[in-house]
Amino acid sequence: MNDLKFDLNDIVIVPAEESNIESRSECNVYYENGMLPLIAAPMDTVVSPNNFQSYIGNCIVPCLPRKSYVVRHKDNRDIFYSERFYFQSFGLCDIEKSLNQYKSGDEFYRKDNKAFYNYPNILIDIANGHMSKLIPIIKSIKQKFPDITLMIGNVANPETFANLGMAGADYVRCSIGTGAGCTTAANVSINYPMGSLIEECRKQKKELGLKTKIVADGGMKNYSDIIKALALGADFVMMGSTFNKTIESAGFNYLWGIKIPYKLAELLWKWGFPIKKKYRGMSTKAVQRSWGKSKLVTAEGITKYQNVEYSLEQWTENFRDYLKSAMSYSNAKKLDDFIGVAQYVFITDAARKRFDK
Repeated sequence: MNDLKFDLNDIVIVPAEESNIESRSECNVYYENGMLPLIAAPMDTVVSPNNFQSYIGNCIVPCLPRKSYVVRHKDNRDIFYSERFYFQSFGLCDIEKSLNQYKSGDEFYRKDNKAFYNYPNILIDIANGHMSKLIPIIKSIKQKFPDITLMIGNVANPETFANLGMAGADYVRCSIGTGAGCTTAANVSINYPMGSLIEECRKQKKELGLKTKIVADGGMKNYSDIIKALALGADFVMMGSTFNKTIESAGFNYLWGIKIPYKLAELLWKWGFPIKKKYRGMSTKAVQRSWGKSKLVTAEGITKYQNVEYSLEQWTENFRDYLKSAMSYSNAKKLDDFIGVAQYVFITDAARKRFDK
């Protein structure tokens, strides 16, 4: 009981004793490459080759799901090598296959849809990021392809974050079972409360001198959760359900239960019609079938339908302003002065209910 772990709902951010910031417009919520500290989750009802540039245009890093590739062409290299990047997801089996082909001398990396040549920013998308075999794989990739930016995850143990970081991972997705489409924690009881996980990963990062980015992934209910995750030390926050509720998301569109094309859905939504989006976890049997798996395993995800609530631009504008306000209260003009630096206190349920509207 002396080592209880905490969630984001258990804390609030405390203003700095004094703030030299007179207007939130003084606060810069972007990294040097012009991107916000946000990543769109690699879910097929969130990101696709058809909409990933909408996220980039709103300064959000998109992460394309497995089996959903943007093929590189010689005439649009700027999309792939610009500082405003995106990640391409691969399953562990695909990564192992690519490494084995490399060892055999096959010039696989010169062919379309192969990891290490076509995609400079790669996510090894794995539910259990604690597998020991990941360590030599990461080291091998970073040795053979040092320019690759590598994201791994998910993990729910601060020690695992440290191990992956020391092996060479550039980003690590942190949290298991907290996403709106994930039932792992509910059924398997594997989890590490998000607040403690972020804070303890940040501590490992600082003590070991790691440059690995902490990606808080899953379960963000509102702007406040995102801001608290950043305050605790997350370099990025990854979201699926929140972005699925944008009109631009990759989820199928429905009006009164009838599936309709995207352009029509966009027009009707602007006219006030109640458009719904399909949303599903990536371990559902439907996704397994879409990947061509013949043997389906028990799902640890759900499918549901969500109302479209906003455009990506509308949501992002609000997020920018709310984060600027939080930073101004915290006397932080730059993200580096806010992430992992802002002060917080623990609160009771009664205290939270006082302002939780």
